[in-house]
Amino acid sequence: MESIYLQKYVGTCLTQGLAEVARIRPVDPIEYLALWICKYKENVAMEQLRQKEMANLERERELALREQEMMERLRAEELMFQQQQLAFQLELEMQEKERQRIEELQRAQEQLEKEMRMNMENIAKSEDTSHSEDTAAGSGKTLAEISDRYGAPNLSRVEELDEPMLSDVALNIDQDL
Repeated sequence: MESIYLQKYVGTCLTQGLAEVARIRPVDPIEYLALWICKYKENVAMEQLRQKEMANLERERELALREQEMMERLRAEELMFQQQQLAFQLELEMQEKERQRIEELQRAQEQLEKEMRMNMENIAKSEDTSHSEDTAAGSGKTLAEISDRYGAPNLSRVEELDEPMLSDVALNIDQDL
């Protein structure tokens, strides 16, 4: 049982120390072995501390890599967001231009309709005046009475018949066919 204890806790240290004493062959091997064992303990403690530091450094490196990847993803997302914002602004500008173009077309169409109405009203007025002249002429007055010209013939009113009459020209066209 004691040998298991010694082998577990002192075996490696003592074996390596004795091998070092046999290799170097100092003048006082016991003192050398004692100092070597003390130094061994410091070396083991320093090795354990170094391993902990290396593990911490490795963890910190992994965290730094993750953080760097996260920052790259955030930059990529920010760039994508900016591109989307730019595309959205361009779309809004295009819609605004389209809306302005449509408004201009509507104004032009309204202006055209207004001009057409005015033309139609002018045509209607001119027809009314010519119709009123026609009605004045058809009211039983003669051409001389309607006309302001000197020497206009004094013709009586002509009544039209309800019978359709074909003119000589229409009859000639029918014969040619």
